[in-house]
Formats: sequence, structure tokens, C-alpha cells
Amino acid sequence: MIRALCLLLVLTSPLLAQEAGKAYPDAAAATVPNDLFVVPEGLEVTLWATSPHLYNPTNLDIDHAGRIWAAEGVRYRKHFDRQPEGDRIVVLEDTDGDGKCDKSHTFVQEPLLIAPLGVAVIDNQIVVSQPPHLLVYTDVDRDLKFDPAKDKREILLTGFSGQNHDHSLHSVTVGPDGKWYFNSGNCGGQFTDKSGQTFTIYGSYRPKPIGPFEFPHNPDVLAGKPSSDGHVYVGGFTVRMNPDGTHAEIIGHNYRNSYEQSVTSLGDVFQNDNDDPPACRVSWVMEYANFGFSSNDGQRTWKADKRPGQTIPVAEWRQEDPGITPAGDVYGGGSPTGNVFYENGALGEKWTGTFLACEAGRNVVFGYQPKLAGAGFQLDRMDFMTSNPTGEFAGSDFLGGETSVNREQRTLFRPSDIAVGPDGALYVTDWYDPRVGGHQDLDESCSGAVYRIAPKGFKSVVPKIDPNSIEGLVEALKSPAVNVRAIGFNGLKAKGRLALDPVAALLNDPNPYIQGRAIHLLYQLGISGPRVAGYPADQPTTERKIAAFRAMRRAGLDISGAAMGLVEDPDPAVRREVALAMRNLSFDLSKDILITLAKGYDGKDRSYLEALGAGATGKENEVFAACKKAIGHDDPRLWGDVFGGIAWRLHPSSAVEDFLTRVQAENLTLAQRQQSLDAIAFIRTKGAATAMLTIAQLDTPLKSAAVWWLMNRMNNDWKEHDLLPELKARGIYDPSKVVVQEVMTPAPDEAQKSALTVEAVLALKGDAARGKATSARCIMCHEIGGVGVQFGPPLDGWGRTQTDEVIARSLIDPSADIAHGFDGSVLLTKEGKTVHGLVIQEGNPTIITSMGGLTQMIPRKEIGSNQKLNRSLMLSAAQLGLTAQDVADLVAFLRAN
Repeated sequence: MIRALCLLLVLTSPLLAQEAGKAYPDAAAATVPNDLFVVPEGLEVTLWATSPHLYNPTNLDIDHAGRIWAAEGVRYRKHFDRQPEGDRIVVLEDTDGDGKCDKSHTFVQEPLLIAPLGVAVIDNQIVVSQPPHLLVYTDVDRDLKFDPAKDKREILLTGFSGQNHDHSLHSVTVGPDGKWYFNSGNCGGQFTDKSGQTFTIYGSYRPKPIGPFEFPHNPDVLAGKPSSDGHVYVGGFTVRMNPDGTHAEIIGHNYRNSYEQSVTSLGDVFQNDNDDPPACRVSWVMEYANFGFSSNDGQRTWKADKRPGQTIPVAEWRQEDPGITPAGDVYGGGSPTGNVFYENGALGEKWTGTFLACEAGRNVVFGYQPKLAGAGFQLDRMDFMTSNPTGEFAGSDFLGGETSVNREQRTLFRPSDIAVGPDGALYVTDWYDPRVGGHQDLDESCSGAVYRIAPKGFKSVVPKIDPNSIEGLVEALKSPAVNVRAIGFNGLKAKGRLALDPVAALLNDPNPYIQGRAIHLLYQLGISGPRVAGYPADQPTTERKIAAFRAMRRAGLDISGAAMGLVEDPDPAVRREVALAMRNLSFDLSKDILITLAKGYDGKDRSYLEALGAGATGKENEVFAACKKAIGHDDPRLWGDVFGGIAWRLHPSSAVEDFLTRVQAENLTLAQRQQSLDAIAFIRTKGAATAMLTIAQLDTPLKSAAVWWLMNRMNNDWKEHDLLPELKARGIYDPSKVVVQEVMTPAPDEAQKSALTVEAVLALKGDAARGKATSARCIMCHEIGGVGVQFGPPLDGWGRTQTDEVIARSLIDPSADIAHGFDGSVLLTKEGKTVHGLVIQEGNPTIITSMGGLTQMIPRKEIGSNQKLNRSLMLSAAQLGLTAQDVADLVAFLRAN
């Protein structure tokens, strides 16, 4: 489904052929049996709904009455014409209280809806994320059916690229501040909010539309354009705005494709983000953070900028670049989807403060209980709900006596979203398919399901909410269901002073998240609200100090006094919030605070350093000079790790000579010198390029690193400085002396294509131990267990979530479905040489990596043509000389690996 897992091809599993020849909407529904799920002790999984109540669910929300609203993706990708009348938003109900859906109907269906990836129910407003629009349907008469004659439909915002594409607009979540939060993938876009501010986000991913659609913008026209707020944004991004679409802000950017965000009642934002294999991540979204998927101009992939010796997770998320936030939990390949933050409900106090993240590629819902760690968060992962437990397939016989049918079924659970109901239980939608990734789906029945996770023997009770009484609104504010709280927030805010005491009473609730809801609301309850809530510095805990300071900012109040009261707080997480609040202030207004914050840096905390850098945005030279005077030294060789780190993060143009001195300083450690070298590489001036040329000629341990930076930057940040003549004159790089090595990856011939069949492989029993030995033939293209070449997609962990048929087909016919980012190219030189490989960087020179890991820099003048190869560069099983038994053994090994 909905994310690039980045491997090859699958065919429809026999398990999906419920009725021979039948497909949606005539095929029988299919589900994963309840007894295959594993959840924590004391909880159980029950099937709450299945098709025909809903099909291909992409996202869900739950209203105040416990009704589930689901967005459907029957028209997903290549099936855009499967349902011309449009996809649906459906409403599902359990009317008799037996824990199962017994009634469903369509709220809205129209041709505009094509696999919308978000639905949010905010009282009687149903917000649908349907690129290029963010749509708001207002159910005026509250009959749960959209009638154009009586109800309203508004295009609240428009301009999001990626119609019928995963890397686009996702669902809305209401925060504790009453604002709406949503994100979009890296197709980018340009939208104007209701205040007249235009936000331009350059899409670092520029796919072609699938179906008769047009994206609203040419992304190349948007490249480098600042938004109305003066900042340049790229890739995936998160927006925070008022419910009426005014005063939008970009609060995070440069993701690949975060599917959804969760906003805690303390104001923290968590999300998951898809990889470009194999580095999916779960992250805390620090305000204004750059998450590093593409270069800062959106023009280059991480592969083009991967430095020698960097691991894929470090390179993909640019963790050694200044200005990039910590990635969080990087867990490898996968297909992350919806998520929710559980704060209160039926599961019990043990699970209070748990971030739950669906991972469709791994058949699991991950659980995290984030803990403050310095200025950031520690994110420790567990499997909260899974049909395919980690290590379950270890050994040659996988699950011992388990049937092959059960083994297949374990991989068909594809959780697309998760939400907390007003009854306090968790509800998970299942896309159900043998395939996720590559923007494909193979389940022709379009089966979908909703599972409930609750304590054993749970009886659902949905509190009745009276929106006309203060008591009822307080009950709504306390709801476990995220968007139901908006009913309470908005209603109590409208009550004004009458709501002060009832809301203030929640400050004494034992649940810190309910306290957070009260704090945020009180700051918007007139002039007495902040006093009643307590000012930030007077709060009893770190979490409440942060929540109060955020609430003050969200309410638009003057924060200058509060910032001064927190700037020397002993907790770096509190000081982090003060730093972030300085981002859009002038140097004169922020100088003293930023200097004090710099003094509080410990030289190690990357989140704190990035927050400080965010606060210095647009005033880096001034902040550098002021901090150098306060905590640095005129002699850069005497800087310690504290100011050395701050200088690296700010990397102002005025510091080039200081950095050059440090690179040459033998009294410094190699790491300190490398840090200064890297800082020079992120300064775009001619002086920085000249300094790097100087380093490349010096006999130091950093010479080769300097040469690498020059070859990288000459085609991008330093392109305008025309470095090629200097490189040649100084003897660093001479294009005329480059010898191109011919590399060709043969296509399988007809005999090889017919030598192996999936059917023949599946008829054999594989042996994982033999398969491990056989996998040695794959390492000239793939990395397995840390061994091999990073040329094709890494194979670790992939097979564990796939059916045997999927894996076998991928090995036998790798060209049938080429993973994103692994499209082969063929370069023909003017001398008649052929080079097959993956083009890592266009330009002069063009950088191409071929089978075996050979990387060449080919001067532009030597290239006669550069074309797509239209087939995989990975050798098929037959080309490797494998027998059907060998492939069966490899399947067994990859399923266990």
C-alpha cells in the first residue's frame, strides 16, 4: 500500500482469491484471524468491522458518539478509474453495543475523491485531505450525510501537489491549543492561507501523475522561492493554523513522507516518516526543524551527498550536517502509516503517554513511551500489536508446525491508521494486502477491517456529551478521543469567564496530559486565564513549564518576560523552547537571550544545539560574533567543544578563516578539525570554496575529505564559483585524465527467463541455513547482515513481512517492479563505451555507481547520451545460476532474516 518499501514485485496471493474470478465489490471479505495477533498482556484484539462496511481504509477518525469515520482508497493509484463516482467517506456504528459494527453508510462520495489519505471529524466539520485541496464538509443539519442542498463544502486550502499519490496531503489533528495540524509528503506545493500568506514548499520528489490528473504546480518553478514568512522550505512539511485557515505556520519540513502527526496535550508533536530504504524513522518534531531528507535546496538526494564512511541512516537523514534535527528512532525498511498518542482511556495508567505508530510494511503497530532526554526525547520501540512477531520466522521451519496458510496470513495485516475512541479503546484500520510499497495494491477484493484493542472482556461505554453545558464540555475536553476534545476546547473558550473555575480544576487532575489541556485552554480564557493557569516559570514540573510557555505563544501573548524567566532554567528542554521562540525575532530583541542560552550548551546535546541554531535563523553572523566574544576566543585553536559546536551549527560566512585555522591546527583532535572542515562546506561563499581548495592541497589527514567536498559542491552550492579551472590548475581534478571503465549488466536471455518459475519454487521446501550460504551470491548488489555492496535495495528484514510468492517473484524477475530510486541508466560515452548503473548526481562530472559498487565521475564532455535503462540492474536468479531449490532456500532465509 501507501509507502515505498522499495523492493521488487509481488503477485496476488492465493489467499486473496476468495471467490474465483470475483473482485471488488463482489468478492467475499477477507481478514487476518484474531488469534494471529499478539498484544501486551491483559489486552485483546477483536474484529470490530470488515467489508462490506468499508473498503481499503486509508485513514480513520472517531466522533464523540463512538462512530468510526473512514476514508477509502478503492481508486488507489492504478485503479483511479475503478469507481468513477468517486471514493467515499463512510460512517460505521455499533448500534447494539456488542463490540461489532452493525451499521454503516456513506457520508459523502464524489468524483473529486481519489484515495484521500486523511479524514478528521471536528464536531460537525468533516475535514478531508484530498490533494490538491484541504476540504471541509460542514454537516449543518447533523444527519451524518452530506447533502449539497443543505450542507456546506469549502475548499479551505488548495495547492498541494500529489493527487492520487501517497507523498501528499495527510490528515488534520486538533492540538491542545485549538489549532489544526496537518502534514504533507515531499511532492510539495504552494498554498495561500486565509490571512493571505503564501507558503511555497519545493517538492524534492517529482513524480508523474497516475491517471488523468495534473499537479497544481511545476515544482522546478518553486525551487528556492521563500514563503511569505521569509523562509525556504523543501520536501514534506507540517502546518499549524487556526481552524478557519488563518495564520498558518510551517513547523517542520524536509521529511520524505510522514503519513500523519500526533500532537500531545503538552504540545509535543510526534510522527513517523518513510524511508528511501532502509531507514524509516519515528521522530519528535522539534518546532521549525529541518529533517534532512533532501539537500536544503531540494535538488539532491541523500545518495548524492553520502560521504565516505557514512552509514545509510546517517546519510539518508543527513545526521552529520549542521541545521538538521536528530532523526529519532531509525528502524530500517518499512511502510509507516497512521499514528496516535494515547493519553487516557480504558487501557490503564501503564499506557498513558504512549505513541502508537502503524507500520504496514512490517505488519505491526509500534509502541513508544517518549522520555525527555536533554533537549530531545528518547524513543524506545516495542511491538504493541502485530500479526508477525519479531523473530517469529527464525529457523528453517519458521513457525514449526504452523500451516503455510497461517504464515501467509501473518503478512497480510497492513495497519493503515490507529485512533483512540471516546470509550478509551484503540481502533486500528487494516488495508489488508500482500503488497505494500511501490504504490501498488494487489487485493482485488479491496477488503478492509477495523480491529479493536482493549482490556480483555471490555464493554464499550461512550460518555454522553452535552455541548450546551459546561460539565458536558469539560467531559469532552477530557475525552480520550483526540479530535473530540475540540468540542470541549471551543465550547469552553466561548463560555469565557464562566469556564475559568471548571477548567482550572483540571490542573489538579492526576493525569499530566489533562493538566496540559487545561493550561492551553486557560491561556485563551481572557486576561485572568494565564494567572489562573500559572505563569511558565512558576509551574511545578518541566513538562508544565513547557506547556505553559507554548500556550502563551499560541495565545499570541507577550513572551518577553516569560522567556527571561526561563532562559536559565536548569532543564535544557525548557531552555530549548525559549531558543525556538527567538527564531523570528530580530538580533537586537534576541541577543541577550541567545547568548545566555549559548552558555547553557553542554557541547553534546544535538537537540539543544539545533534549537539554538533555529533561534539564530537569519542572524547567524551577529549571533556568532556575540557568542564568540562571550564564550569563545579570538584564537579559534582555543575554542572548546561548546563554542566549536555552536560555530559549526551557525557556520556563518564571517567564520571561514577561523574554520580554516582550526582545520590546520595540530593541537586539535581529528574530530574537531573535521567538524570545522564540514562547516566550511556549508558556507556558500567564494571564500569558503577557496579555503577548501587550500585544504585539498595540504598534506593533512583531511586532504581526501576536502577533495570529496570540492567534487560534491562544484555542481551545487559552489557552482557559481566555477571551480573546475582551479581544480585542474592545482592538480586536484583534471577531466582530461579521467579513464572511463565500461560496465554492462546483461539482461536475462529467453532461456534464463524460462529457466525458473514461481510455481516450481513454491512447490519445494526451503532451508534457511542453505539459503544463507546461497545469499553470498547476492552481495555484489545487495547488503545482507552488514555484508555486501550498497548498490541494490538492502535485503535485511524485508522478507520477514512478505509472502513466499512475493519473495520468489522478486528473485526470479527483478525487472517486473523496480524499487523507487533504483531505476537503472545507461551512459554512452563519445568514445563508444557503455556504463550501466545508478546515476547518483547529474552535472559535471556525472557520478554513476555500477554493480559491485564501482563509482565513476564522468566528465560531461565525455558523455554522448544518458538514458533510462527501463530494466533492473539486479541479476535474476537464473543469471546467478541458481536452481529452483536454491531460490526456495533463499526464500526461506530471507523470510527468517
